Amino acid sequence: MSLDLDSPSTTNRDWIFPSQSFNLPRTPARRFSSSYPRTTSFQNSLSHPPSNSTPPAVPRTLRRRISHRHRIVERESSVDAVTDGKSNDFAVQSGECPSSGNKTTSVDKKFTSFFRRFTVSRQAACIIAILVTCFTCLVHKNFSLHNQVNDLQDELSKLNIRLRRCNISDSIDIIDSISEYNVSGASLKNTALILSFMMLSLPLAFIKYMGYISYIRRPSDSNTEELSLNKQLAYRVDVFLSFHPYAKPLTLLVATLLLICLGGLALFGVTDDSIADCLWLSWTYVADSGNHTNSEGIGPRLVSVSVSFGGMLIFAMMLGLVSDAISEKFDSLRKGRSEVVEQNHTLILGWSDKLGSLLNQLAIANESLGGGTVVVMAERDKEEMELDIAKMEFDFRGTSVICRSGSPLILADLKKVSVSKARAIVVLAEDGNADQSDARALRTVLSLTGVKEGLRGHLVVELGDLDNEVLVKLVGGDLVETVVAHDVIGRLMIQCARQPGLAQIWEDILGFENCEFYIKKWPQLHGMQFEEVLISFPDAIPCGIKVASSGGKIILNPDDSYVLQEGDEVLVIAEDDDSYAPAALPMVKEASLMHIVRPTRKPQKILLTGWRRDIDDMIVVLDAFLAHGSELWMFNEVSEKEREKKLTDGGLDISRLANIILVNREGNAVIRRHLESLPLESFDSILILADESVEDSAIQADSRSLATLLLIRDIQAKRLPYRESMVSKIHGGSSSQGSWREEMQQASDKSVIISEILDPRTKNLLSMSKISDYVLSNELVSMALAMVAEDRQINDVLEELFAEEGNEMQIRGAALYLCDSEELSFYEVLLRARQRREIVIGYRLANADKAVINPPAKTERRKWSVKDVFVVIADKE
Repeated sequence: MSLDLDSPSTTNRDWIFPSQSFNLPRTPARRFSSSYPRTTSFQNSLSHPPSNSTPPAVPRTLRRRISHRHRIVERESSVDAVTDGKSNDFAVQSGECPSSGNKTTSVDKKFTSFFRRFTVSRQAACIIAILVTCFTCLVHKNFSLHNQVNDLQDELSKLNIRLRRCNISDSIDIIDSISEYNVSGASLKNTALILSFMMLSLPLAFIKYMGYISYIRRPSDSNTEELSLNKQLAYRVDVFLSFHPYAKPLTLLVATLLLICLGGLALFGVTDDSIADCLWLSWTYVADSGNHTNSEGIGPRLVSVSVSFGGMLIFAMMLGLVSDAISEKFDSLRKGRSEVVEQNHTLILGWSDKLGSLLNQLAIANESLGGGTVVVMAERDKEEMELDIAKMEFDFRGTSVICRSGSPLILADLKKVSVSKARAIVVLAEDGNADQSDARALRTVLSLTGVKEGLRGHLVVELGDLDNEVLVKLVGGDLVETVVAHDVIGRLMIQCARQPGLAQIWEDILGFENCEFYIKKWPQLHGMQFEEVLISFPDAIPCGIKVASSGGKIILNPDDSYVLQEGDEVLVIAEDDDSYAPAALPMVKEASLMHIVRPTRKPQKILLTGWRRDIDDMIVVLDAFLAHGSELWMFNEVSEKEREKKLTDGGLDISRLANIILVNREGNAVIRRHLESLPLESFDSILILADESVEDSAIQADSRSLATLLLIRDIQAKRLPYRESMVSKIHGGSSSQGSWREEMQQASDKSVIISEILDPRTKNLLSMSKISDYVLSNELVSMALAMVAEDRQINDVLEELFAEEGNEMQIRGAALYLCDSEELSFYEVLLRARQRREIVIGYRLANADKAVINPPAKTERRKWSVKDVFVVIADKE
């Protein structure tokens, strides 16, 4: 068989067990007979490889097998070398024999077969020898381990015999030690049980017999009354719980530890566990009352139930303390007791009906800044304040209102609202008696001046009586700006009575919704005359100068020749503080000289209905404003003698009145019969005051004022000469709502009625009926407070405009400055009014209901009518 690797007849079996055709090279001397045919293909393939082909790659396994065959051949060669002589004889014979080649081949085959059998037998013998050796070792090891086990068992039996002998001698000692341990443990457990019951019963016995102990300690001959021991102990406990903030949790902790210790001692007395295990078991009973269900025996069950019951009480106390702490914290947050962490905020102290209007004005003022922060602190519940503020029907425009409950008289409450970091502090007057309200405001100012950190902002204090202003300024010093509500309203009513329509002008000037006063420094205007400054602002109207050389004094309506110096500031009327700036001087036609005659004042007849605490100040102001020979009728329920006494006590000397004559009439202003006794149709102006008897209630005061207004208008309408012409228009003699309102409006054209209104809701009624040139006192005072809170310098401007001397707001007819249908620009009218040293700040057209303050397009020319009116700032006539 050939060994060609590419031969398909080659199998794996041939490499492991060579076939019969695998011939080895033999010597000529050895011959064996064989029945298989002889072949020499293997020898040929080894000795004559093909020259024109590359031998194939031989695998590693094949190389090992071929090397093994070569070693076999080498051993056979060495054997053949020993028998070389015999081989020669065989060679001679084979050379003589014609068939010697076939015989040699047969001998080689037999030798190869024999050698292969011998090799296989030797390998099998080696494997068998190895297996026999391993089996012999295992058997030997098994017998060795068995012998060792037998030896150990013998040794164990010997040790058991020795142990029995030792137990017999030591059993008596062990029994004695166990009995002694049991006796000592039982005594210790009994002692622990007794100690726990004594510690539990001693406090109960002490509490029960405490009164008897104090009775024994009291001396028999003592007549003085002494407190019992239980009262003293209760007092000590009360003091401890009151003065120590953590007294309750500390008491609960001590009670818990005491219960655990007593329970552990009791369990140690009734169980076989150690003291540490009993203390831990007692803690589990206290922490979870359900753990005592695993107890066995009467004693352990009684102790576990008792400890569990105490644990339930302690758990209930702990829940109560935690619940109280959480509720107290939420109540503190709900009632506004937490600290306000703000700065540059506006702080309002107190609560009154003016708060709503004040908050509205502050919200409008802060709108250009994206909103601000207003903190309100009053002696009211925080939730009630927030609810009342939420009911106010206006938009806060991004302003946050924070409410806190507290007293402005307590420094701790003032620090709670960051009073030292506020940019303005407004102190509102309380509703009610003016003297009591001013006294409280004075104490509030004292508290504010006592803040250790100091105040960053200024104080704006609302007062009810002008006489108390001196005291507040004396205490507050330069930090305080005062606004006397009654005085402001009284002066406004007098000005509006003399000039109908002025109330609406003041609402536009005082509030932040339209135009208001602003003071700012403009370096580019330094060196210019005031006449040029007047026309330098396209979106504002200059009306005064804050002179730096005079210590910051504000001069309203200065001379045209005044030159602005370095450090001077300009007072203007503008829509907002960032809505105006100076521009280049416009081309304005020079005002033509016009002979303007100042109208002379004529005597007037004015009626005052009602009585108020500062009526004496109003009389003084009226005497300064009215012409000589004017009459002032006073109609109220105060008798003449008492009336004169009150006026004298207020500081009024009737004999010094130069321009007015007082006429006293007594009666009730809400009774028609009393009003009909007055010549109502002959009065130029009628002032309806909120009576002092009902001024504590805004609703009641407004109801009384409204009733008086309607009665006066109805009486006037019936007494006017055009009454008959109006009656002829009514069909069937029945009056309608339209005819009644028309009569009222026609009556209002003949005289001016100014009503003091406290509640803003009454404003809507008067606005719809149009029968009164009203004054909304609370709202106007709130506007003034807001303006002074934003800029304290404005208070000087308002004081001059409300004073008897100096400049004031006036309404002038257009005929004083121009001819009918004359075409002029607003700047030309402004310059023409400067001939009388007046500053025109606005106008109201003849067919318009509302005046325009700081009009736009001041350079555009238009035709004016003599029926138009101008709003000016001028000296009081």
